Amino acid sequence: MSFRNLVVGAVIASLFTSRVRAVDNGLAITPQMGWDNWNALGCDVSEDLLLQTAELIVDYGLQDLGYHYVVLDDCWSSGRNASNNNSLIADASKFPNGMAAVADRLHALGLGFGMYSDAGKYTCGGYAGSLGYETVDADTFASWGVDYLKYDNCYNMGQAGNQQISEARYATMANALNATGRPILYSLCNWGEDYPWNWGSTIANSWRISGDVYDNWDTYDSRCPCTGADAWNCGLPGFHCSITNIMNKASFIVSKAQPGAWNDLDMLEVGNGAMTDAEYVAHFSMWAIAKSPLIMGNDIRTIAPADLAILSNAAVIAVNQDPSGSSAARRWIYGINGSDPFTGPSIQLWSGSLKSTTGGAQSDMVVLLINGADESMPMNASLADIFVDNGPGGTAPQVKMSWEVRDLWANRMSDEEAAAIIAASSGTGNVTTGYNATEVGAGRYNATAMSYAEGLAANSSLLLGNVTTTLAPSGTVTATVEPHGVAMFRLRALPTGMMRKRDEL
Repeated sequence: MSFRNLVVGAVIASLFTSRVRAVDNGLAITPQMGWDNWNALGCDVSEDLLLQTAELIVDYGLQDLGYHYVVLDDCWSSGRNASNNNSLIADASKFPNGMAAVADRLHALGLGFGMYSDAGKYTCGGYAGSLGYETVDADTFASWGVDYLKYDNCYNMGQAGNQQISEARYATMANALNATGRPILYSLCNWGEDYPWNWGSTIANSWRISGDVYDNWDTYDSRCPCTGADAWNCGLPGFHCSITNIMNKASFIVSKAQPGAWNDLDMLEVGNGAMTDAEYVAHFSMWAIAKSPLIMGNDIRTIAPADLAILSNAAVIAVNQDPSGSSAARRWIYGINGSDPFTGPSIQLWSGSLKSTTGGAQSDMVVLLINGADESMPMNASLADIFVDNGPGGTAPQVKMSWEVRDLWANRMSDEEAAAIIAASSGTGNVTTGYNATEVGAGRYNATAMSYAEGLAANSSLLLGNVTTTLAPSGTVTATVEPHGVAMFRLRALPTGMMRKRDEL
């Protein structure tokens, strides 16, 4: 390598390092994972809910898969204490032992404690917000042992309307959190207002890109506008946003994500009951490839085996947690039966690079085929389309290579195994009995023992899916995809000559 190339490489590495540390807290180097109560339970919050859920997250092996933060959403406070610096007060009827005690219990389980507040006068539920109280609230959260702050956007007193105004309002809390000296993951929840993907990475670990998600695949709802080809330019984010609506909005800004700072497509709806199994599989897969935080939004206490199986798929989670930190991109979208692809049912191809698991220079690729039709459909994706970023019109060097195609849903846990895990759990709902973990890890991936980066480097079979076929140069990936479903593959480059040897067997 020439001296010039060495210098250029060092500069690029330096820039990448500075980007990783843009928010200066060292957190969310891969998208954060955890659970939040809002989607399933709303304001029905309590100390018991958090501790019961935490025990089940551990019992069900979800902690070992990377689900770390237990996030308490809105409706937890009873105002401010005028005699104590106007600090926030936890509702004593809901949290009789106080927030620090909750944090201590979660930390004893090896989990992180997430808290909610709002960059407005009130929270969305009408409770005390943090606007104007950023320093006292940050200090309070730190004193309680909080590890994560979800920071909402209701009642913002008109302090929005352009990027500079919104950034300044959210930066005030960022600075206050950093000043506490406690590492607290900072998750902006401003619904994509004022383009947070342009400024969020300098102050936060993630930023919401749209209005609130709704447990629905593709039904149009006028309360969630902006559905067309310019959906990213949304002046009114709204709420009741379908899965396909949010994924479309994400498609335009995938390049804005980076290690330490992520596009947040909102919490997962898997397990909340209004979508089909195929739709939940698709939803989980789509959030994973877009590198959205994976925050479960269901009631873990009543989880169904099929939903536990979806949330436990380590091969899909490994794509989300890939150390390259590169989001997949949409390569094409076509309307079905002449429909507008942005407002009607569509088929889509997404692909993106992953860190090489073979030790070679060529990265793996994730491929996602999305079928928005109401019937099963054969779908295909050419290597030319999959690798279009590396050269248009089939000129990418990867098109001339042979590839191993691995199905990332082939090893989904059976419903029977998931039911056995649920039945064996010690999470009885009686938190006074203490914690007694069950043995659920045998044969499953454990990211607390070996990170996803380490597991991928070691070529763990639990992270790589099942080989379904191999592609010759200029080949095409094919699959029959369920209605409102996906086919998800990891492509791995075959050594030169390997394809020919396999053909001769």
